[in-house]
Amino acid sequence: MVDIVEVTTKKQLKLFATYPLKLYKDCPYYVPSLRSDEMNTFNPKKNFSLKNNLCKAFLAYKDGELVGRIAGLINYKDNDLTGKKFIRFSRFECIDDKEVFIALLGAVEKFGADNGMEIIHGPWGFNDTDREGMLTYGFDERATYATNYYYPYFCKRMVELGFEDESKWLERRFVIPDKPYDRITKICDKLKEKLGVKDIADTLTVKEIVKQYGTKWFDTLNEAYGHLDGYVPVEGEAVKNVLKQFATIINERYISILVDKNDDVAAFGIVLPSICEPLIKHKGKLFPTGFIGVLNSIKKPKTLEMALIGVKKKYQNTGINSVVIARIMNHVVEDGIEDIESNPMLETNYNIQQQWKFAENEIIKKRQTYKKAIGSLIREEA
Repeated sequence: MVDIVEVTTKKQLKLFATYPLKLYKDCPYYVPSLRSDEMNTFNPKKNFSLKNNLCKAFLAYKDGELVGRIAGLINYKDNDLTGKKFIRFSRFECIDDKEVFIALLGAVEKFGADNGMEIIHGPWGFNDTDREGMLTYGFDERATYATNYYYPYFCKRMVELGFEDESKWLERRFVIPDKPYDRITKICDKLKEKLGVKDIADTLTVKEIVKQYGTKWFDTLNEAYGHLDGYVPVEGEAVKNVLKQFATIINERYISILVDKNDDVAAFGIVLPSICEPLIKHKGKLFPTGFIGVLNSIKKPKTLEMALIGVKKKYQNTGINSVVIARIMNHVVEDGIEDIESNPMLETNYNIQQQWKFAENEIIKKRQTYKKAIGSLIREEA
């Protein structure tokens, strides 16, 4: 018998936040989230996305032992945009036990049904800056800071329980060139002049960029990504929340923010220093000493993770993305970076997928979301 408990106390929240450390204790490919971020997930004073979401978190116990967790999110903004009645499941981890899978997913289904929802799908987060998708390929590759690792049994259980494929992502590892793109840089300089854009990352600090252009950066992000699966615009207080998180791990050498004559963000690229090693070593905790390793990884990184690249619609198909990539890659070569991975890129985002045909790379991981009609997993006692 599996018992499902709704998270309502600080003690239960800590169990919820730390359960993955137990499940993946001996897994070399798992990268923990920042403990503080997980603890703040359900705090409306810290997570402004809660204003647009109805959210509950659940723990699963079997024979008195904690064996899993899951969160259910009703994102009203997304449902309004799509005209659908979806409930998202998120932060889903558990042992390989069909009964536990049914109990946890059933708890989210019931939560959705009680609020008029018709479809359960996930893993999705609060918005596109949150972790999303379940690993289906590349189980022997380490996760990135922005992604969840999953054991192979997860996707098998989802199919067994009647879930269908939904959105799919690819993740790539890039071959780093031997020398800077001198010829391409000259071409890009002429293109910048032609388009009337300048790269403010050349002259401003990260703090100055975030303060002066943070909101405009997200305006471009929302415009560029608005048509993609499951994308929810990041707006209002949520922008400040995300910028605060990003600003702590951005190194200005690995970003490009192109601004046009109207002082709007025409295109941008964000590649983040990997902080996986200190997170693994300190189990997601920054204090008392974890922050030192994180700061060292940011200042002198060996591995980078491609986070976001976006282009305003009026500048798409102009080649402006090559300007973004050239600046970042030149610094990658100069700094002796050893490894670059992308974070998940939607298969249906054809502009992004086409872009990487011109860079030597390999697909190392795949992930996807699943969906099904609500009803079959709901238990009477749930």
